[in-house]
Amino acid sequence: MNRIQLLRTHLERAKGRRSQIDSDIQDLTEEMRDNKRNLRQYEQAREIIRAVGLKTQEQLSHHIGDITSLALESVFDDPYELIAEFVQRRNKTECDLYFVRGESRITPLEASGGGAVDVAAFALRIAAWSMQVPKRRNVMILDEPLRFLSQDMQEKASMMIKELSERLGIQFIIVTHETTLTEYADKVFTVKLRKGVSQIS
Repeated sequence: MNRIQLLRTHLERAKGRRSQIDSDIQDLTEEMRDNKRNLRQYEQAREIIRAVGLKTQEQLSHHIGDITSLALESVFDDPYELIAEFVQRRNKTECDLYFVRGESRITPLEASGGGAVDVAAFALRIAAWSMQVPKRRNVMILDEPLRFLSQDMQEKASMMIKELSERLGIQFIIVTHETTLTEYADKVFTVKLRKGVSQIS
């Protein structure tokens, strides 16, 4: 093979490689264009999800805070207000709960006695129930839900439970030793132990 034929062969091979490279560039350009479009759509979807998440958190915060604060207000003369704050920790969204009164802000478990935590926990159960879709049966069974609430607050708590029951259509079945808490109950069953057997009257 003479030199001219050798050069011609190299030239044909180079043309083939160039044609392949041009085709690859075109494919990659189209792929890059598709990826850019997909990235824009992904960013738009992420922004929509973020906005919906923030709106949901805001509604949850108001819902939880409103129900719990109303419960606290109906029992205590100088009540705490419950604030729910959503924060990001370890790439997860968590909810922090605070009692607020005036300028002071504490976590509920740091609250002093009197049963504020019991009332807040009771109201949080109601708030959680009211957000279920679809709702489960409208019956809640609670064992000594307000056991740390002072005796002088039990009647107000009984009124609060009655009002929540009527407003939200929930039936509460409560086991308690506090007779004052049963003051506004529709029905009261007394259980006594006689010779090792529970008897209901």
